[in-house]
Amino acid sequence: MSDSLWQDRAVVLPWLKGRWEYLLELKAQNRFPHALLINGPEGIGKACFALALANYVLCREPKGGAACGHCRSCELTNSGNHPDLYLLKPEEPGKPIKIDQVRELTSFIYSTAQQGGYRVVILDPADSMNVNAANALLKMLEEPGTNTLLMLLTHRLGQMLPTIKSRCQRVDMPPADISLATQWVATQLEVDAAEAAQLLVIAHNSPLQALSYKQDDLLGLRAKVLKGLADILKNRSSAVEVAQSLYKEDLELVLGWIYSWIVDIARSSENQADPELLRHADAKNMLLALARKVSSQKLYHFADQVQVARKDLMFRRNPNKQLLMETLLTAWYSLPRPN
Repeated sequence: MSDSLWQDRAVVLPWLKGRWEYLLELKAQNRFPHALLINGPEGIGKACFALALANYVLCREPKGGAACGHCRSCELTNSGNHPDLYLLKPEEPGKPIKIDQVRELTSFIYSTAQQGGYRVVILDPADSMNVNAANALLKMLEEPGTNTLLMLLTHRLGQMLPTIKSRCQRVDMPPADISLATQWVATQLEVDAAEAAQLLVIAHNSPLQALSYKQDDLLGLRAKVLKGLADILKNRSSAVEVAQSLYKEDLELVLGWIYSWIVDIARSSENQADPELLRHADAKNMLLALARKVSSQKLYHFADQVQVARKDLMFRRNPNKQLLMETLLTAWYSLPRPN
């Protein structure tokens, strides 16, 4: 999951106001960089922040710390047809940004801005560039030309080449403030604060992902995963059968849930299986039962297995997804059982 629901909206979400003001102050002091590496947790609004900044930079008459919304440049950005704004993404979700895509930027970067102001490029996610694509971008970062702004968005800073990072000014986006995020999610979804808070727990404090849970029926997928795990523990289904039903889903998301449930089990088991320490209300009964039975050694070993599998997926090592799930779910089955 990402900022996809809001990536086409130019807006600065409440918890990012401080970063917005910081960048506008740099611009007012004529210290605005030509390349920004916008880094932060997934689903906090980096894409819409970058688009808002692009609109501000391209606007001919910005007022009150925002684009005016009325000039010719703003009309073009609002219609999605600004000739001086270039959005670079993978050709398909989950695929890398290729060298040919980066090379196509050359004529844009070194041309004259058609509206007479800035040329702006947004790469999202920048960590999806393969090595060749990243190397092709280096020259543009070193010699971008005047009035050029490149914004590289990432939630996986460790996957960015050091040579890329060293040529950008890094802007770290903070995690969403819990109070602001809860109020915002509640307003967007028209739910009460308690439901918004639980959605944020499930979504690891990612407000945009919390919206996705409700709007894209990710709660349905989550319920399917929980049922599969419970069925394995109760011998209603085998690990192989559940793996078969899940391996085609978004496994980064699924394994993120499983890892967060492990953390809940560990937190509770270290405190005499205290139910008050379980944050995931939708999985409370199963997690509490495991907290009373599972050994710390088994739990931490399983947590390590899940993390290795997540890294294989994140770094696109092309694991056999069905085998990966079969292995993890077999280990899940053994958690409450003696060796």
